[in-house]
Amino acid sequence: MANLKASSDSLHTFVILAYQESPFLEECIKSVTNQTYHSKIVIATTTKNTHIANLAKAYNLKIIEGKHTNIGGDFDFAIHTGDTPLVTIAHQDDTYEKNYSQKIVETYKKHPNSSIIFTDYFEIRNKKYIYTNALLKIKRLLLTPIRIKKSLKSRYFKRSILRFGNPICCPAVTFVIKNCPKDIFKSEFKCDCDWHAWEKLSTKKGAFTYIPEPLMGHRISEKSTTTDIINQGIRTKEDYQIFKRFWPQLIAKTFTKFYQKSEKSNKL
Repeated sequence: MANLKASSDSLHTFVILAYQESPFLEECIKSVTNQTYHSKIVIATTTKNTHIANLAKAYNLKIIEGKHTNIGGDFDFAIHTGDTPLVTIAHQDDTYEKNYSQKIVETYKKHPNSSIIFTDYFEIRNKKYIYTNALLKIKRLLLTPIRIKKSLKSRYFKRSILRFGNPICCPAVTFVIKNCPKDIFKSEFKCDCDWHAWEKLSTKKGAFTYIPEPLMGHRISEKSTTTDIINQGIRTKEDYQIFKRFWPQLIAKTFTKFYQKSEKSNKL
C-alpha cells in the first residue's frame, strides 16, 4: 500500500495530525493518498505509538514528532512541518474528496493573495454522509458574503463572516504559508483555537477565499476531543471570549447563550 509520491514541485501538503490511536486514521490516510493532484503527505504527532507507526510504514509516510503544549500549539507545529506554499491540516478522523487538493491549487493560482482557502464540507455521522442539516444551513448562511464574492480582501468583510459564530470548518482550510503569521493558532483556547485563528487572520493582510463545494467530510464522534471539551463546559466560556472581540459584553452574552444550542449538533 505504498503512497504515490508527489512530484518535487508539488504546491500542496497534507499534514495528517495524528493523536493517540484513532480507529479512523487509515480512512483519512486513504482519502489523502487518493487525490487527483499528488500532494505531499506527512504525519505529524506528539503521541507516536505503534498504531501510527504501522500505518505510516504501510503507506510509506514520514512521521514528524513534536512536543505537546496545547491544542493550538499542536496545530502550529503541524502547519510548519509542511514545506510547500500550501498546507492543509488533515484531522485524523476526517476524510477528503479526491479532488480537494486539485481545487485548492487551482484556486490558489487565481487568488495567490489569500491567507486561507477553504471549502464547504459535509458531516459523517454513524458512517452516513450528511450534506444538509440545521447547523450546516446556519453556517452556510453566515458565509453569505463570501459565497457571493468567493474571495474577501477587506478586514470588514472578513470579520463579517465571523461575528455571529464560526462557520469555517478547520480541517477544510488550507493555509497559504507566505501570507500567514508564524503562530496562527497560539492561544490558551481548547475548543475555539480555530475561531481565534480566523479572527486573528481577519485583522491582517491576506484574503479569505472560499470554494463552495463540500470537498471534505468532518466526522462527528462522541469520543472526539471537541465533544469531550463541550461536555466539560469549556466551549461556552471560550465562545464568550471570542464574541467579545466583535460585540459589547451584553450582546456577546446573548449570542453565547444562543450559540450553546448548537452544541447539541456535536452529539449523535
